[in-house]
Amino acid sequence: MISALVLVIIAIFLPPVAVFIIAGCGADVLVNICLTLLGYLPGHIHAFYLMYVYYNKKEQAANGVYDSRPAPAVYSDNVQTGGRGYGAMGTS
Repeated sequence: MISALVLVIIAIFLPPVAVFIIAGCGADVLVNICLTLLGYLPGHIHAFYLMYVYYNKKEQAANGVYDSRPAPAVYSDNVQTGGRGYGAMGTS
């Protein structure tokens, strides 16, 4: 597991790589690549938003709280569940 600090450093220089690390290969990476090509700042904003959602859901799961509402504009199940993989968080 990559630490949050290393992930932030990667996101500063290569936002699509940071998104790939937390979301895997999917729509979120494609969206981030497009945003980064449109301008470096939109790619950063998207990458840091995904990291916020990922670590927030991960912390909620560690505290025994499960918010089943999906975060808007996040297409990866890995990010939506805080890294608990695909499916329900409560079954792990």
